[in-house]
Amino acid sequence: MTRSLDGLVFFPVADQAPGQVGRRTRFTYHQEGARIWAEYAGGDVTRGFLVGTRAGDTLDFRYVQLRSDDTTASGHCTSLVVELPDGRLRLEETWTWESRAGSGTSTVEQSA
Repeated sequence: MTRSLDGLVFFPVADQAPGQVGRRTRFTYHQEGARIWAEYAGGDVTRGFLVGTRAGDTLDFRYVQLRSDDTTASGHCTSLVVELPDGRLRLEETWTWESRAGSGTSTVEQSA
């Protein structure tokens, strides 16, 4: 499946730790060929950006964000694009902070 992510809005299905992405965060994706990028904000994140590439159903990107306490954080993420039974897309993410210790997984789904 290689449906474009261009213009799609995604939201997390669960909250992460305080100061990170949460259910109120919204990601707006853009895609031109293999290049992807997104802006995101909401919850504890005032403004965030991600940039990277797409190879088939795999995204590989770096992210940086400004949090509501005026601190910044950055990291690396790989995501698998999965089509849900209702036709929406899900991104199954594995991420690692580069600006501090920590890593984890998360899931975001396309808004209906």
